Amino acid sequence: QVRLVESGGGLVHSGGSLRLSCVASGMITTINVMAWYRQAPGKERELIGFITSNDGTVYADSVKGRAIISRDNTKMTVYLQMNSLKPEDTGVYYCKLPQTHSRDEIWGQGTQVTVSS
Repeated sequence: QVRLVESGGGLVHSGGSLRLSCVASGMITTINVMAWYRQAPGKERELIGFITSNDGTVYADSVKGRAIISRDNTKMTVYLQMNSLKPEDTGVYYCKLPQTHSRDEIWGQGTQVTVSS
C-alpha cells in the first residue's frame, strides 16, 4: 500500500509564499510522476501541475510563473513552491500519484492554504 502525506499549508498574506511537501511511503520505491491539485471552496478540484520522471514540469496557466514543482528522491518527497500568492489561491492542496499497472491512483489527504487579502 502507498501513502501520500501533504504538509506545509497555512495562512499567508497576499504576495507571500509557501512550500508544500508531499511525502510518499509504503510500497513504493521511486516517484515517477507526481501531480498537484487544489480545490477551492465551492469549486471543482483543478490540476495545478505535475513533475515527470525526468524532472520535466508542466503548470496550469493560473499558476504559471508562480509555482515550482521539484523533488527529492532521497526523501521520497515532491514539493510545490507557491510564490506571489493571491486570495484566489486559497484552497485545499492535494498531491496525487497516477494509476499504474499495479495500483490505482493515490491521493493525499490534502493541506489547507489560505491567502488573506
